[in-house]
Amino acid sequence: MSTALFPMWRKPSALPGFGLTMGYTVAYLSLVVLVPLLMVFIKASSLDWASFVAAVSSPRVLASYRLTFGISLAAATLNAFFGFILAWVLVRYTFPGKRFVDALIDLPFALPTSVAGIVLAAIYAPNGWIGRWFEPLGIKIAFTPLGIFVALTFIGLPFVVRTLQPVLEEFEREQEEAAACLGATRWQTLRHVILPAVLPALLTGFALAFARAVGEYGSVIFIAGNIPMVSEITSLLIITKLEQYDFAGAAALAVVMLLISFVLLLLINTLQWWLQRRHSGRRASGA
Repeated sequence: MSTALFPMWRKPSALPGFGLTMGYTVAYLSLVVLVPLLMVFIKASSLDWASFVAAVSSPRVLASYRLTFGISLAAATLNAFFGFILAWVLVRYTFPGKRFVDALIDLPFALPTSVAGIVLAAIYAPNGWIGRWFEPLGIKIAFTPLGIFVALTFIGLPFVVRTLQPVLEEFEREQEEAAACLGATRWQTLRHVILPAVLPALLTGFALAFARAVGEYGSVIFIAGNIPMVSEITSLLIITKLEQYDFAGAAALAVVMLLISFVLLLLINTLQWWLQRRHSGRRASGA
């Protein structure tokens, strides 16, 4: 009778406790993710429509949007390119100091963001170790949008490398050998064999690097210069509004940032899903 009323909608498991673990999962995600996001929307809804539009569309705020999302996309793109090369070298080659280089990639994870910002500002300042070589050329890195780009590239690189490494390690080299036996050049093998296999993972790393860059604050605030309309990120405007006790205005900016980030990540994930299905279909047809 119970089977007829409640059909088996899930496969039995050797480990019991689905209901309890599922309840813990939903409760944990609600406390950590859903409830804080909901409170942001509730706080922003305390503004009327005119006040909301004014808070999120002033010239200073629009300039911070362009800077934040533009440089985040640029940094994530650069990390996707060089992260692929770095992951390829670490997986395919053996060289002295390989373990050191592999451990060095995780430095942005271990280093506090504020410390990273101070170090980058000191290095790329006009009198810093690297900045002093660019100063005679008229190139100023620290306290400009270029400095923000450097900081976001620094903190986003590990996401791409660590996402690609397992995929490259599991990639069968026999596919490259088969392509070479069929007369394919190295460029053709890279384009038609290797890239289609790693592209979904590459997009995942790109999305993670982009998401981290959009919300970054600590490593950027020291090297940005924080000049309104020039090098002021949206996260700084949110902090400024919070310091002025304008909680509704800060929540409004957070809602816009959240919606734009969600749309961009949705597009990236949709493209990743489509590429993965396309690659799986090609492999199935080839088999």
